[in-house]
Amino acid sequence: MSAMGMIYADSVPYRNMCRFNSGFFYHHELLQNYRYYWRVEPEVTFFCDVNYDPLMYMQENKKVYGFTIALLEWRPTIETLWDAVKEFMKAHPEHLPKQNSLEFLSDNRGDDYNLCHYWSNFEIADMDFWRSPAYESFFKHLDSKGGFYYERWGDAPIHSIAASLFSYRSQVHFFSDIGYRHDSFQHCPRGDEWKNGRCACDSTDTFDYHPNSCLKKYEKLFK
Repeated sequence: MSAMGMIYADSVPYRNMCRFNSGFFYHHELLQNYRYYWRVEPEVTFFCDVNYDPLMYMQENKKVYGFTIALLEWRPTIETLWDAVKEFMKAHPEHLPKQNSLEFLSDNRGDDYNLCHYWSNFEIADMDFWRSPAYESFFKHLDSKGGFYYERWGDAPIHSIAASLFSYRSQVHFFSDIGYRHDSFQHCPRGDEWKNGRCACDSTDTFDYHPNSCLKKYEKLFK
């Protein structure tokens, strides 16, 4: 991986972080009195005034996962991840509602992973979903494969795959009205969400419909 120039290729702390965010943070003793969280990382930018409570929105609308940017994962980091996912799906079909978002993840009904995922450095989500029997057994299955360390499985594809498979598609929400930037990737609202003066970003500078964006696949779920 280092020879390929892959970021964090030989970093054990990065892998520890991904594994912790995938299967442990929601069990931390300080979080036991809470159900919803908004992940905020260093060196990110928010462009818009938020005039409502996104956590209350999640609760009132029965959402389990919210995102602003969806993009392709780098395949060499997750070479065997989808094989492990398919093993779990075959063993536990009871966890897969019919109206899930498998089509966001796969272009051939689950045979292959198309690499689409929600970028987890921004996520607003329901920790009861992560604490559910479906996700807990899913994480334990993945953890047993060793891919967090032998490859470089990130919490972003893990969370995205779980939210897409184990919840109804209507429970995954695109926070289109929240402008956000991390590294060189930016989401800026468009149309009325931008015209109302709440946002201080350039509406033409957005990753939404870049060739490596997966937002179109998400939107297709609701057509």
